[in-house]
Amino acid sequence: MIGLLEEHERTMAFAEVALGQIRSLRQTAVPRNYEIWYVYATGYNSALNKIINETLARNGKITEAELEQIYETYLSQIKTTDRIDQVGSRVINEIDDVMTLITDALGMTTSFDASLEGATQKLDKAKDRDQVKAVVEALVASTREMQETNKALESRLTASKQEIGHLQQSLEAIRVESLTDPLTSLGNRKFFDRAIETAVEQSVANGEPLTLLMLDIDHFKSFNDNYGHLTGDQVLRLVAMSLKQTIKGQDITARYGGEEFAVVLPNTALRQALTVADNIRRAVMSKQLKKKSTGEILGRVTISVGVSMLQPGDDTDAFIERADACLYAAKRNGRNRVICEADPEFSPADRVQVA
Repeated sequence: MIGLLEEHERTMAFAEVALGQIRSLRQTAVPRNYEIWYVYATGYNSALNKIINETLARNGKITEAELEQIYETYLSQIKTTDRIDQVGSRVINEIDDVMTLITDALGMTTSFDASLEGATQKLDKAKDRDQVKAVVEALVASTREMQETNKALESRLTASKQEIGHLQQSLEAIRVESLTDPLTSLGNRKFFDRAIETAVEQSVANGEPLTLLMLDIDHFKSFNDNYGHLTGDQVLRLVAMSLKQTIKGQDITARYGGEEFAVVLPNTALRQALTVADNIRRAVMSKQLKKKSTGEILGRVTISVGVSMLQPGDDTDAFIERADACLYAAKRNGRNRVICEADPEFSPADRVQVA
């Protein structure tokens, strides 16, 4: 009882802090904002606390747009694990219910078999019409009971099939989410690793060309240092949006990590890939970056791109490393450009990371 009281007092204290923050910052008391400040009060999500503290220190306030961005980036993806646990629990409960029903049905079948065997013995010993009639009536009653049990089992199994179908859809949605970067809605690193392995295997099997683009945002650190991580997140979204608008069909896009993105181009030769890379570069540069919270124009974003083509004997690591080396060559040679392994600036042995 004491433990329950302590837990009540502790959670109420978190709730008071959350409501106090909403009140002092004059924010709307919607569930999203309450959840953000409740988690902030607990201190369990250090990344969320860090971005909130940084934003408050920089601006003295947090806008609704920034709260939405914080929620999408630091809280929404956590719910995927909770959803997996919930679906898993529902699957286990469904299996338990069906197994109980099947066990009951098997028990009924055993009982029915015993009734049939007993009826056979009684019929053999029956000496008059009344005794035969009693045995038959007992058999009819047992048969009806068995029919009702079978109907109930059939109905429950039909409902269970539908429920399992819904659970499969839920699990598929969760699987897609687990392969999606929550900030940009592109494929995440896990998605990329699987996709490029498959693409390499298919390229080798079909004898088709395969190219890879590795993209990196120029001077990304300065966006974070000068305007804060929320603006940095906005830059990542801008690049992701440009990729979605430019890349179509069978081509694969992913956030490789940090400010680096990857594009896999199946059945695409080097010359075509260079055109795609430059189209992406131009699309990113054509957009003005506007600070979401204030509307302030912060300038334009540029990217550097490295392009490699799958060579005979390549594994995925070598393929990626050459694209990465081309990317850093583009950085060293002035940024905001595309370089492939056929360019004179490319030097696979000289890889130096440049922001």
